[in-house]
Amino acid sequence: MSLSPKNLRAIRADRVLEISWPDDLTAQIPFRYLRGRCPCAGCVNEFTSERMVDVHDIPESIDLEAAQLIGNYALKITWSDRHDTGLYTWEHLSDLCRTREWESA
Repeated sequence: MSLSPKNLRAIRADRVLEISWPDDLTAQIPFRYLRGRCPCAGCVNEFTSERMVDVHDIPESIDLEAAQLIGNYALKITWSDRHDTGLYTWEHLSDLCRTREWESA
């Protein structure tokens, strides 16, 4: 089980979700990248693991409308495109923060 983040903060002016972890890692994940890495069955084929929606499919103007903690294991985000079925587990968010793929995209 992954550790929970110490802090989550949407910085709307910069269109990023800032996540701070207990090991002092802090990352600012762009909304567009985060939406493009949604783990739900509509965005990732359940049988083949093929990504059906990718970062390049998401408009630059995507906004985080709301976020809700799900138990002590995930964050549910409602996006401005009305997509809200993805549960971003702490493990998934930690992986995104540590790989920082958005920096090379």
